[in-house]
Amino acid sequence: MSAYIVRRLLLMIPTLFGIMLINFVVVQAAPGGPVEQAIAQLTGQGSSITERVTRAGTGETLTSTAPAGESTSRYRGAQGLDPEFIKELEQRFGFDKPMHERFFKMMGDYLTFDFGESFFRDRKVVDLVLDKMPVSISLGVWTTLIVYLVSIPLGIAKAVRDGNRFDVATSFALVIGTAIPSFLFAVFLLVVFAGGSYLDWFPLRGLQSEQYLALGFSGCIASAACLGDYFWHIALPVLAMVIGGFAGLAMLTKNSFLDQLHQQYVLTARAKGLPERRVLYGHVFRNAMLIVIAGFPAAFVSILFTGSVLIEIIFSLDGLGLLGFEAAFNRDYPLMFGTLFFFSLLGLVMNLIGDLMYTVIDPRIDFESRNG
Repeated sequence: MSAYIVRRLLLMIPTLFGIMLINFVVVQAAPGGPVEQAIAQLTGQGSSITERVTRAGTGETLTSTAPAGESTSRYRGAQGLDPEFIKELEQRFGFDKPMHERFFKMMGDYLTFDFGESFFRDRKVVDLVLDKMPVSISLGVWTTLIVYLVSIPLGIAKAVRDGNRFDVATSFALVIGTAIPSFLFAVFLLVVFAGGSYLDWFPLRGLQSEQYLALGFSGCIASAACLGDYFWHIALPVLAMVIGGFAGLAMLTKNSFLDQLHQQYVLTARAKGLPERRVLYGHVFRNAMLIVIAGFPAAFVSILFTGSVLIEIIFSLDGLGLLGFEAAFNRDYPLMFGTLFFFSLLGLVMNLIGDLMYTVIDPRIDFESRNG
């Protein structure tokens, strides 16, 4: 097992390098880079030709005093700006170097977990991610737990009652739930329960009320009122995210159980007179749950980082989904690539943990046996 883990860890290096390289090339080729974003902000401030931009983290200013029409810059909207000013902008954002140099410098910094500073927020990328992490972790953890706690028993019940009215009715309900987009259901919850046209039962913003923000994580855990306030805030966003998450996992659980129920060892156990409950949970459960439980880490990462952008926007939750959307929209390259590197690495590690969980659930599995 140790040799398998070492091989997988070594394989992460070229995989991560490939992910970063492909995304770097695609983003660099897209129009509207950070230099153009800065120029757009400057020229949008008014008709004055003298413009200033504060250098991130230093307090210095860059000034352009060129007459209109002298610039022949390759950047859109740069007409009328001093070419020297454009060069200073390129130096600020690192575009004075060839693309391959920028990429290898970026990767060298990332290997030491130096993600730099955001172009347009004047803060370190690590600090921004840590500030937004509680929101995304809250959504990801509770959504994943609820989906698993509901889908697994539901899938087992559907497998045991395969083909009867319960199975048909729940399948119909799952199809309806899957067909409703999470963001549309979020809008429905907002209108009905959060001060829209009907009821005003739930808050619209943040994870906590203002009076509990100063308590912090440890203080909130010790306060029943603070915990209640936290769950009050998180209820609607989590409900909106889990509504479409039941179907896939419930059907996977059902099909896995059906496959095991037709195996020879189940027929043998029943022939020996074992109670059906013992056959189901003592013999079938471990084998049937192998693929379901082993996929928990990957499912958590997927929900945590890809499923909450619109939910965060609708419920005014300032989390990683909204942060990534704004970074892509503003072409904030340090924030885009820093978070991409971190989350790609986390996803690769979670995939390895998911594979190792196979051996935890079923010790008979040996990844090294194929070498023999």
